[in-house]
Amino acid sequence: MSNTIETKYRGLIDRIGEILIRARSDVVRQINRIQVLAYWEIGREIVEFEQEGKRRGKYGEQLIQRLSRDMTDKFARGFSSTNLKMMRLFYHSFPIRQTLSDESKNSKALIRKSDREKTQVKSQTLPAKFEPILSWSHYCELLKVEESLARSFYEKESVQNNWSVRELKRNISSMLFERLARSRDIKAVMRMAQKGQVIEKPEDVIKDPYILEFLNLKEETAYTESQFEQAIIEKLQYFLLEMGRGFSFVARQRRITIANRHYYIDLVFYNRILKCFVLIDLKIGELDHSDIGQMNFYLNYFKENEKSDEENDPIGLILCAKKDDVFAKYVLGGITNQIFTSKYKLALPSEQELKLKLRLVYGIR
Repeated sequence: MSNTIETKYRGLIDRIGEILIRARSDVVRQINRIQVLAYWEIGREIVEFEQEGKRRGKYGEQLIQRLSRDMTDKFARGFSSTNLKMMRLFYHSFPIRQTLSDESKNSKALIRKSDREKTQVKSQTLPAKFEPILSWSHYCELLKVEESLARSFYEKESVQNNWSVRELKRNISSMLFERLARSRDIKAVMRMAQKGQVIEKPEDVIKDPYILEFLNLKEETAYTESQFEQAIIEKLQYFLLEMGRGFSFVARQRRITIANRHYYIDLVFYNRILKCFVLIDLKIGELDHSDIGQMNFYLNYFKENEKSDEENDPIGLILCAKKDDVFAKYVLGGITNQIFTSKYKLALPSEQELKLKLRLVYGIR
């Protein structure tokens, strides 16, 4: 074969390979969708049988145990009592809209209603159809989230950001929803639960605190800011996940030179949603007023020398071990939309902290 024909042939091989990869991926997704829907249907069958049984007698745990034995004998693995309980909970926690046949029956019944009743029924919004996109393992983790708003948020974020089960589990454990919800009003929280994290302005991407347990740094152990920065670089994938949507890494120890004097910015990121640079200064101690002045200097330099005409002004984040909120309020003054301060924690919240946050955010006891 000539070089031209050989090149075209290699292109043919590549295109066929891409078709096969897409097809195999589609098959996996379709199998996953069918499996998850099947588990939802099994959950519905169990619930409806139990509800009917309550009129004749109580089944409860005995039904699950018996069903587990019989289903395992007939279909082998996958039907432990724990799995069956999860399927039942799955049906309860992820409602699905009426089937087409049900809607057709209801439509015929509505014809006989008065015009006023028709108007009232039409004005009601049917719940969105449950369409499984995640794996069964994802839904098992979501089912551990008792609060429906938080569960909806984690589901949306898992889909939008393609979280693995491990990433989803970590974000639930680190109370991502509760941390984001702390600074929002109830309408914003509801919107976040329905659509996932909505990023419209700089403060939408800032968390407080940031949970950095993946760095494996002990809070009681002395470490320098250089060691702190190096630990973040070594776990950059996890740090980006903690930062949230739209972030990409640009540089570490970014040098800027003015009047032959060199200054170094610890970490530089870019957020493609906000279309701006995000400069991060790491502090292992407590926030000080000099930190604000230094960050303001960095921002002014980037605004004049790095920002393009199509981009928004850069924002700064001072990540510190300790912060007095009252002090931060006064020292930030009128630049709260440009410079942000957040604490970081080197361990996931305890069960007591989690319960406290749930009480503060939702009033759940």
